[in-house]
Amino acid sequence: MEFAFTDEQEMIRDSAESFLQDVSTSEAVRSAMVTESGFDSALWQRICSEMYWQALTIPEEYGGLGLGYVELTILLEEMGRRLLCSPFFSTVGLGVNALLVAGNEEQKQQWLPQIAEGSLTATLAYTSSNRWDADSVGVIATEEGEGFVLSGTYKYVPDGHTSGLLIVAARNPNTQGQQGISLFALPADSEGVSRKWTPTMDQTRKQAEVSLDNVFISADALLGKAGEGWSDLEKILQLAAVAVSAEQCGGARQALDLTVEYTQERVQFGRTIASFQAIKHRAADMMLQVECSRSAIYYAACVAQEAVFGGVVGDELPVASALAKAYCSDAFFHCAAESIQLHGGVGFTWEYDPHLYFKRAKSTETFLGNGAYHREKIAQAIL
Repeated sequence: MEFAFTDEQEMIRDSAESFLQDVSTSEAVRSAMVTESGFDSALWQRICSEMYWQALTIPEEYGGLGLGYVELTILLEEMGRRLLCSPFFSTVGLGVNALLVAGNEEQKQQWLPQIAEGSLTATLAYTSSNRWDADSVGVIATEEGEGFVLSGTYKYVPDGHTSGLLIVAARNPNTQGQQGISLFALPADSEGVSRKWTPTMDQTRKQAEVSLDNVFISADALLGKAGEGWSDLEKILQLAAVAVSAEQCGGARQALDLTVEYTQERVQFGRTIASFQAIKHRAADMMLQVECSRSAIYYAACVAQEAVFGGVVGDELPVASALAKAYCSDAFFHCAAESIQLHGGVGFTWEYDPHLYFKRAKSTETFLGNGAYHREKIAQAIL
């Protein structure tokens, strides 16, 4: 088998690299991250109207481009490299995947065309605690009349305070674990929904707390079967882990590039520090981590494609996604930390960019579970 990008995929990568190099500069990132929304709405509309990235994986019958998860991974790697501040990950990596995995035909027809045209953003809300497994679902869904009443609070919701559509997970009363979980498509402006931005260490991606106070939602908003939503939610989270891993790989690559560029300019003892063997060894270790993480994410992307649209290796998604998330989390944090160290005294200052990548590395490491969490999942699957 030949594991190489097609000409079309190479064009996607080149155009993404060129576009993001212009619009997601260090100055643009710093300007966006100090706002409450966390992104420039004008830039987001440019992405939607000029690049059409938000429609990348949406099937053509819903107004999308009908491309696959490998193409999505290519984009996310470049976005992670440039720390793009946008609702792309939450909308495509979470919202679109949730609708593709769990939505019925009517729900896809209702929501996916709006996302494809750029008029709607979406996200996923499911955890109510500091956990990432089924036990973290704490919002209660009680059947009432022709629908359900939802009450509870979600934490760590990416772009939860700005998204127009919330894909939410809730459980039946008196259930625990994987039992009794349901998924719903909830418009963010529904009565009883309150949202609050929660500042975090990583200023380049906003998170929110979403509270539901006796929110009534009709039965046609239910994704899948009531009380049987964990299998769909688990697959959505596995796809999201692959998406986060792609961003981490891009961030690790940029941390390496920034470090190599700086060490080739910094002069000490009459020569650039890049010429010292100890510096070369550390840079080589960083490069090894980046290349191995790229192998992990693109294999996971191939598996994810078949898991969503059908294929012989789709059953490998639980292990492939956990492997990618575990390795990329460790690789990104290692490269970001090394970047600060090899920048020397200026490495942790506000004027230089390594601290931005270090914060994103730590934030994405813990989001959806750190390396240890996913290695335990791999062990459970194998044993």
